[in-house]
Amino acid sequence: MKLKLLTDSAAKTFDLGVKLGKQLRPNSVLAFYGDLAAGKTTLIKGIASALGGIQSEDVSSPTFTYLNIYQSDSYLLYHFDLYRLKEPAQFLHMGFDEYLTAGGICCIEWSERIKAYLPSERIDILMEHQNDSRSITIESFYEEICF
Repeated sequence: MKLKLLTDSAAKTFDLGVKLGKQLRPNSVLAFYGDLAAGKTTLIKGIASALGGIQSEDVSSPTFTYLNIYQSDSYLLYHFDLYRLKEPAQFLHMGFDEYLTAGGICCIEWSERIKAYLPSERIDILMEHQNDSRSITIESFYEEICF
């Protein structure tokens, strides 16, 4: 299933994350693509909020550490930022591939850096600037995710 929409504010991007987050299950993998400041972290803040027990203001992009882990009421949320990743094999060498099936929710910013290692069952999210709005294309490779 594929959906394309526009959000014209950070609040609407956050709200979209909440709607998406309410549908996620253990081992959900969300692969984020898009330029700097396209709203990826804002959408992830909404997802975190939907999981419960995570304050959106506590969610930040782990640009210098690659990974932030948040405990929600139900799952661990693994928030990757692979902007600084030099080679895809680094992802494996650091053992990060194990998080994809660790029973939590994985949100991976700059997923194009590890495209070959992403599971076939995932949600791809492309975020692009479009004037004062964000164009967001969501493609789900899970049968149970609906928008």
